[in-house]
Amino acid sequence: MSALPVAGRVGQGAAEERVTLDYAGRFLRRKRLETDRGRAFLVDLPQTVSLNQGDRFDLDDGSRVAVVAAEEPLLAVRGDLTRAAWHIGNRHAPCQIGPDRLLIQDDPIMADMLARLGLEVTRITAPFVPERGAYGHGRTHGHDHSHEHNHAHSHG
Repeated sequence: MSALPVAGRVGQGAAEERVTLDYAGRFLRRKRLETDRGRAFLVDLPQTVSLNQGDRFDLDDGSRVAVVAAEEPLLAVRGDLTRAAWHIGNRHAPCQIGPDRLLIQDDPIMADMLARLGLEVTRITAPFVPERGAYGHGRTHGHDHSHEHNHAHSHG
């Protein structure tokens, strides 16, 4: 039995094969994956990365595997997008920003909150490629993200 080819780095550009991963599956460091054609390979990166459509694994056998964002259940939000973005961001939820809609992961609590704010919320299935973090991180994270901040409000 031969060893699996290993992806030890991520690049960009053309590739011979592709692997389709949902948003959660594109956040990884070490994992066994299969291309869309069924070829197995091992991802073994120095640190956890957040991959997006257009990224590529460079395997130690010289082959390259493109990362494709899988279709998954999402909420399309329309209406006052500035207000919607504030509420979504306030909850540290990943968000894909388009010219006429915001896309977020399908979550019944978020759907209810946004509908109560008067926004149009529609369930769809589509690839999810949210904005990357502004501080060099690939993902938005909850409140446990290695620094402290205070959500207390001043009333003075």
